[in-house]
Amino acid sequence: MDWIIHYLGDWILSIGILFAAVLLGVIVHWIGLHIVARIARRTSQLLHDSILRHCSGPSRIIFPFIFLYLCLPSLEFSKSVIEVMGDLIFVLFIVSVAWLFIRLIYVLEDMVTLKYDIMLEDNLRARRIRTQFGIVKRILIVIIVIFSITAALMSFEKFRNIGTGILASAGLLGLVVGLAAQRILGNLLAGIQIALTQPIRLDDVVVVENEWGKVEEISLTYIVIRLWDLRRLVLPISYFIEKPFQNWTRATADIVGTVLFYVDYSVPVQPIREELLRILKGSGLWDGKNWGLDVTNTSEHTVELRALMGSPNSDTLWRLRCQVRENLIEFIQRTYPHALPKVRTVAEEAGTGESGPVSTVHETPEVT
Repeated sequence: MDWIIHYLGDWILSIGILFAAVLLGVIVHWIGLHIVARIARRTSQLLHDSILRHCSGPSRIIFPFIFLYLCLPSLEFSKSVIEVMGDLIFVLFIVSVAWLFIRLIYVLEDMVTLKYDIMLEDNLRARRIRTQFGIVKRILIVIIVIFSITAALMSFEKFRNIGTGILASAGLLGLVVGLAAQRILGNLLAGIQIALTQPIRLDDVVVVENEWGKVEEISLTYIVIRLWDLRRLVLPISYFIEKPFQNWTRATADIVGTVLFYVDYSVPVQPIREELLRILKGSGLWDGKNWGLDVTNTSEHTVELRALMGSPNSDTLWRLRCQVRENLIEFIQRTYPHALPKVRTVAEEAGTGESGPVSTVHETPEVT
């Protein structure tokens, strides 16, 4: 009877030690997290909020695991039970540390997002930094996950033996894996190349597969393009290394566009040129630098006028072109209605074969 009481007493004592270790870990976590958050608040309120949001979860379980592992020698359990508990606590500790490192990367992402805002007008450097960080973040997360899984498995003797056998046949295994994952590895290497050379960045305006859109997401294996009609075009990241595409914001977001008008030969060009300048100056969409109106072509019926204009970005340029097109049509209709394109026909007088009077038919202006 005494040995039963002694045995139960040892178990109760061990459970009490485990409970005290968990409680001590929670207290240390609370104190440490608030000290770090207090220091972070002096730097930035966003850093303070980001640390509390991302790091409170993993740090809440790291410290209890530390104290649980340290108190294992004081437990009165059997040796096999303590060994199992030690392996389990060690694996969970590795997982929690990996979780903490991943969440710290998200804290850093919050700071990068705050410092480099891609919503600003001049956002070339911000888009470059955000693109590089986005790809590096995913690479770091993959590396952390791989190392944590490896460390967890190597803590078990059986897995270490398996690992030794795998290393003995690493040549054959590497060949098989390389052939099976050739496409995946190609996309991963393409992602690293894009992060370094940056032929494309977040929020870049691109024309891909005859579709116009903006780069919405860049991952390790694919890129998402948000098209003008809100559809999403998803392409493997290797596409942007292997195939040509248009990047309208590679060096700068400034862009020049044109509007073509087809008018009659009787049109006076200079007044229309002056009206174009007046329209551009009155518009808040013009960049104030690039503009012009030239006769770029002629046909047997019409004269082609090309109105050229610059704008800070492609979205603004689209609206500016529509505005110029509408206002110039209205100006020509109001001021020079005779200059609208005409279709001329020559009628012959009956029985004489001689040309009669010229009749004209007015049409709406041809614009592109």
